Amino acid sequence: MSVSSHRVQGLNNDSVAADWPPITAAELAGLQADYPQLAGNCRLLWHSPRPLSAAAIVEAAAGRVFIKRHHQRVRSVQTLGEEHRFIAHLGAQGLPVVRVLHDAHGASAVAHGEWTYELHALGEGHDVYRDAHSWTLVGDVAQAREAGRMLARLHQAAAGYDAPQRTTHILVARDALIRSADPLALLAASLPARPGLARYLARQPWQQQLQRTVLPWHAALGTRLQAEPTLWAHNDWHVSNLLWRQDGAVPQVQTVFDFGLASPTSALFDLATAIERNAIAWLELERGDQAVRTDIALALVEGYQQVLPLAPERVALLADLLPVVHFDFALSEVEYFEGVTGSTANADVAYHTFLLGHAQWFAGEIGQRLLAALRGAG
Repeated sequence: MSVSSHRVQGLNNDSVAADWPPITAAELAGLQADYPQLAGNCRLLWHSPRPLSAAAIVEAAAGRVFIKRHHQRVRSVQTLGEEHRFIAHLGAQGLPVVRVLHDAHGASAVAHGEWTYELHALGEGHDVYRDAHSWTLVGDVAQAREAGRMLARLHQAAAGYDAPQRTTHILVARDALIRSADPLALLAASLPARPGLARYLARQPWQQQLQRTVLPWHAALGTRLQAEPTLWAHNDWHVSNLLWRQDGAVPQVQTVFDFGLASPTSALFDLATAIERNAIAWLELERGDQAVRTDIALALVEGYQQVLPLAPERVALLADLLPVVHFDFALSEVEYFEGVTGSTANADVAYHTFLLGHAQWFAGEIGQRLLAALRGAG
């Protein structure tokens, strides 16, 4: 399934052959009957280096658009619709989200053979982190503070949005396992419906591994997370999913995009994910203290609280949540790599390095200092 001529970001901060072929001019021609926005001569301007789908910026007669293609085993028209309805709700509430474009029949996604396509208008603002990896550290405390403010605005806009849980586990962030009183039992019960994940875990002493590394953090949560209100959230709040403008000395978020991981979780889950994504260079932990930006983590919380203040006990819960916030999503990555792309090597990275490794890192001196600083923010 590899296409060696197209390179994307790998899991080791490297460049690797793409799992998914790049979008071609022939594909665009085939989509013109669906999308009037692609009428006329289409020119491919840029291919995304992100690895989990294929995406490109295209120039057509009516202007430039962003196109994204998924394998149907990853996203169907139905599962994309779940994301698109959430985006539409946020936009109706005044949040500056990217605009999903509809086809000639009003559909927000179309299926062609084994592929599913979605089209977006180009968002306004500068894509500062366009080529950045998912865990690239934020370079600017002011940007982090603004990202925190915009995340709080998103949560205000999401309030009252009522939709069921996502119909897929693959590459979706959830919090069901960490909300559960017995995550191992819940995970075991889900495996018959998740054959890729079941196949991978069958080769691991996973109960013992999770009991040793993840469950102590989960036990520290007690019942507090279960009491947190469920809220549809972005769940991938990295600065590379924001478009920026500079308003004098203060950076401003102009557009929010990439809702692929969105699901009903909680506000604290989303904020903890933002800290994990932006303040810790997970792919460069060998740098020690230099791999962590405590000032960025605190700026995210500070900006968030400028819009939605958090009681001290919720700030404490935020810190306790951080070591396990990646739990559900890391397993969804394992399921994707083992069950969809057939890369056991990447599944190993997702399981051993991301899932187990992140939890272990927080037990170390540097991780403990970060958690202590966050608790002090309350």
